[in-house]
Amino acid sequence: MLMENRIHLELRNKTPSEVRELVLDNCRTENGNTEGLTDEFVNLVFLSLIDVGLLSISNIPRLEKLKKLELSDNKISGGLEVLAQKLPNLTHLSLSGNKLKELSTLEPLKKLKHLKSLDLFNCEVTYMSDYKDSVFKLLPQLTYLDGYDCEDKEASDSDVEVDGDGVDDDDDDDDEEGEGEDEEDEDGEDDDLDEEDEDEEDEEEVEGEEDDEEEEDYGLDGEVDDEEEDVEDAVAAGKGEKRKREDEDEYDVWDDEEDD
Repeated sequence: MLMENRIHLELRNKTPSEVRELVLDNCRTENGNTEGLTDEFVNLVFLSLIDVGLLSISNIPRLEKLKKLELSDNKISGGLEVLAQKLPNLTHLSLSGNKLKELSTLEPLKKLKHLKSLDLFNCEVTYMSDYKDSVFKLLPQLTYLDGYDCEDKEASDSDVEVDGDGVDDDDDDDDEEGEGEDEEDEDGEDDDLDEEDEDEEDEEEVEGEEDDEEEEDYGLDGEVDDEEEDVEDAVAAGKGEKRKREDEDEYDVWDDEEDD
């Protein structure tokens, strides 16, 4: 697939300014130059052009936000001065598997002030006996060469990545702010729930007090009922005694008449 067609496919109905990562590996160019890439990709952070048949990068557009550029397995032999001119903020550059033979061809990279990682694996320049020391001396801004620092310590994963694979720090800050707002919302919801729980507890206490009062009322009613029963019993007893006395009086009268 031609590079221009591949770019159109990778856009997927997006505008160039919306694209931050563009991978065009294994596509083909007609004349050995970048084709279809324009300076409209103003927010591009990561660009990969592995094995696309590049002979030159002279017509690469100006991409001021680009930080990581993959140019592995092409046929580039020089002309690296264009990188400092058009990609001033480049931090990671891979030129492995290209036709770079002399140390002098790397000298233009000194102008890439932010460059901290360079990969020249499988380039002829790496066959020099003092290759490593010479490159670190030529490019003092470098931290890693072919994945290792000047003390042969391997680069960590965080050093290899570029802002989390193309994610800017500003976006991270926005995410943190969003998380902070979510936490505040959650705290507010928790406070509301606590207040609701307290209100429910207060209502339960009030209901409990009302139940106790009702029980006390029931107790008083019971006592009143007992007193009323006692009075009724006393009245009934009094009536019984009265009837008994009346019967006795009648009996005495009958006795007196019989005596007469």
